[in-house]
Amino acid sequence: MAESPVLLGITAVERDTGISKDSLRIWERRYQFPQPLRDALGERAYPPEQVAKLRLIKRLLDLGHRAGRLVPADVGSLQSLLDQAQQQARLAGPAAAELQPFVDALRVHDVDGLRRMLAQALLRSGLGEGVVSLIAPLTTQVGELWMRGELQVFEEHIYSESVQLVLRQAIQAVPQLARAERPRVLLTTLPGEQHGLGLLMAEALLALEGCQCLSLGVQTPLGDIVLAAAAHRSDIVALSFSGYLAAGPVAEALAELRGRLPAALELWAGGNSAALQKRSPHTGLLHIADLAAIGPQLQRWRAGRA
Repeated sequence: MAESPVLLGITAVERDTGISKDSLRIWERRYQFPQPLRDALGERAYPPEQVAKLRLIKRLLDLGHRAGRLVPADVGSLQSLLDQAQQQARLAGPAAAELQPFVDALRVHDVDGLRRMLAQALLRSGLGEGVVSLIAPLTTQVGELWMRGELQVFEEHIYSESVQLVLRQAIQAVPQLARAERPRVLLTTLPGEQHGLGLLMAEALLALEGCQCLSLGVQTPLGDIVLAAAAHRSDIVALSFSGYLAAGPVAEALAELRGRLPAALELWAGGNSAALQKRSPHTGLLHIADLAAIGPQLQRWRAGRA
């Protein structure tokens, strides 16, 4: 007798795919996908094939595609979009062979070796170039492998902890005198956004540019962001997004935060949230499309205050 497929509850699907429960429910009503079954208690239960499609959707959302286009599409169309994006990334980014030694160390759980290779790579290339050309694409690669089920959750956590350790050590090594200038930047994520690697990569580049940085870590309540910005005398509040949070709540939180911060204080946001793609440049929010944009935006900020 064939075994029945394992069904996942909505909490497990949120954890597995990185798509919030709110988004799953909204898509179910708006696009008629996913279409979960119901368990004995009447709770949503998702078949494996729907979870697999949700993983594809999440990967494409992280690349900037819109949910309205992705969710109603069939799996074949989604896979074609992903294949095209990956081909473009291979042409534009570092060769897979350059990233493979780091992935290999992660697969065999050689934590010390992984951290040593990361630290040596940053020493060779310099912190700024290492973040943009190695850490960022490697983080994307690890995320892809996790989403495809080729890395376990604990292995992704090993990677995240290793990168955080190496980057924090590198940031501490930046001479203090080089960080005595403005702007003063407060870094954090909104409540519900648990991913902090993007935040740390941004902090590394800001420190190299001579900024005074204060990181609050992840998931800071809006009221505390406002209080910390005042206490720190911040010129910029910088937020990071992984695409985990639904676009609607992100847009609402950004609008509220913008309204509670002084008008002269700039609000920057980087990452993969769909809400960032939709916001007008006149709403008082600067969307940092990629890490390489940080330097030019700092030059603009300083030129305006020279």
